This record gives sequence, structure tokens and C-alpha cells, in this order.
Amino acid sequence: MSRKAKIQRKTKETNISVEVNLDGKGKYQIKTKIGFLDHMLEQLSKHSLIDIKVFAKGDTHIDLHHTTEDTGIAIGEAIKKAAGNRKGIKRYASSIIPMDETLTRASLDISNRPYLIWKVNLKVEKLGEMDTELFKEWFQAFSQAAGITLHIENIYGDNSHHKIESCFKALA
Repeated sequence: MSRKAKIQRKTKETNISVEVNLDGKGKYQIKTKIGFLDHMLEQLSKHSLIDIKVFAKGDTHIDLHHTTEDTGIAIGEAIKKAAGNRKGIKRYASSIIPMDETLTRASLDISNRPYLIWKVNLKVEKLGEMDTELFKEWFQAFSQAAGITLHIENIYGDNSHHKIESCFKALA
């Protein structure tokens, strides 16, 4: 059984195509035109071993919100579609990931009852060109579209880059 999916999401603000292969090797092609988001999605692919292709065009001349949120939705939809009836997938999982001085926990329930708990405090307003408040938006959009209850908690850490990167790696 092939656990692959393609999603095309086109709105007034964005045009996003996503392909996933749940049985991949962590290969990725990511082009959202948001450098830090690309880096995080590459980490998600690499550490989850899910092959992910994302090509996004959005109204980034206004801000990065729509592209960030819609990318989370499209990836979540693709993963949900690829998982099909979820046969052979463990319903519950938890991971604690260290990254330098940072420690982050992600716990999830693939229940088709989406919910996000986000306990991540960041000291800075931007990482690269990206507003740090958009990371919660990405995880919220992803968990809703994927049908996953997701708890992300940064236990400790100082560097905001490390905190966010450990969140994506813990999700992986």
C-alpha cells in the first residue's frame, strides 16, 4: 500500500502544492520563499523520514502569515490523506528533544480530534524575517488539518532559534 499524497491549496492569498511520502527517507524539496520556515520544514522531513515537497507562492509582500498558515494546512492535509485509515500507525507518541541548551517535548494523539497546546515562550519577535508568533500559527494549522492532538512544550532553553528548531524536530 502506497502512503503518498498530493495536495494543491489555492486561495486568494496563496498557491501551495505539497507532496508527501510517509514511507520515505527524509528527502525534501522546500520552497516557501520564507527562509527560516524552509529550514524548519527541511528538519521536519529529515528527522521524520517523511519525504516532503512544498512549493508555495503567497502574498509575502504583505506579510508571512498566510503562507505560513496555509503551508501548515497543506502539509497537515497531505499527511492525513497519505495515512488513509491509519492502519499500522501508532495512535500515541511522545518525544523529548535536546538541542544545545534547549529541551522540548512533543506529545501527540493521532485521534482525528485536533487540538494544539503550545507552551513555547520566545524572547525575540523575529527569527530571520519571520515573526515568531507565526510558529504557533503553523503548528495550529498543521494539527487541525492533520487531525492530530498535539502538545508542544519547551521545557527550558535560551536561544529562540534552538527552541523553535527543537519543536519541529520533536514533532518529527
